[in-house]
Amino acid sequence: MDLKTQLSNFKNMEKQLRQKLGASEVKTLLSTAVYMFSIGSNDYLVPFITNSTVLQSYSKKEYVKMVIGNITTVIQEIYKIGGRKFGLSKLLPLGCPPISRALEIVRTGGSGCMEEVTLLSKLHNRALPKALKELKSQLKGCTYSIFDAYTAGTAIFNNPSKYGFEEVKMACCGSGPLRASITCGQKVYQLCDNVSEYFFFDGIHPTEKANYQFAKLMWDGSPEIVKPYNLKTLFEK
Repeated sequence: MDLKTQLSNFKNMEKQLRQKLGASEVKTLLSTAVYMFSIGSNDYLVPFITNSTVLQSYSKKEYVKMVIGNITTVIQEIYKIGGRKFGLSKLLPLGCPPISRALEIVRTGGSGCMEEVTLLSKLHNRALPKALKELKSQLKGCTYSIFDAYTAGTAIFNNPSKYGFEEVKMACCGSGPLRASITCGQKVYQLCDNVSEYFFFDGIHPTEKANYQFAKLMWDGSPEIVKPYNLKTLFEK
C-alpha cells in the first residue's frame, strides 16, 4: 500500500471519527496523537531487485529528493487535518540486508554489502533531518522524533555478539543464496533453528528481537541515536 493510499485512508478515518465523536474531540485526539512513519526502503531497494530502469531517469540526489518530498507532503497533509507530532526513522544501510548481499553475489561474485544501495540510504538519511527541520519552521506546533536506524544497525552488523546476535548476513527464513529470497512460508523455503540468533527474519525484514531492540532505542534512547527527542518525550510534549 503506497503512502498516498495510506493518507487517503487516514482522511476517511478522520471523517468517520468526526461523525462519531464530534469535531472538538477529534481535533484534540489528532493533535495529541503521534504519527509513526516506517518508510523509504522499498523506494531504493525495489528498483535493484526488479531490474527497474527508474533510477536511470534521475540523478541519485534527484531521486532521493523525490522520495523525501513524498514523505513531507504527507506530513503537511496530516498537519492540515490536525496532526502535530511525528515519529520517523532513518534507513538501515540498505546494501547490507541478505537480499542486497545476494544480489551482489549474482552481480559480482562477492558477498559483501551492495554499496550502490547503501549510498542511497546515506543520501536519504542526510536529507530527512534537513527536510523535517525546515517543515518545523514552517508549521507552527509541529514537532518530531528521528531514530537513527543506520547507526544502530551498523553497530550490530559490526559487532553482532555484543547485541546478542550470531548471524547478521543470512536470513532465518527463505531460499537461495543467504536464504535471501522472499519465499518464507511458500512451497520452497528453508527455516533456521533459532530465530533469536538472527538479525534478519527474511531477505529484508528484521526479526522480532532486532525490532524490539530498535523500538527500545526509539522509545527512550539517548540524543545520539534519536533526535531531537525520543518517542517517550514526544508523547509527553
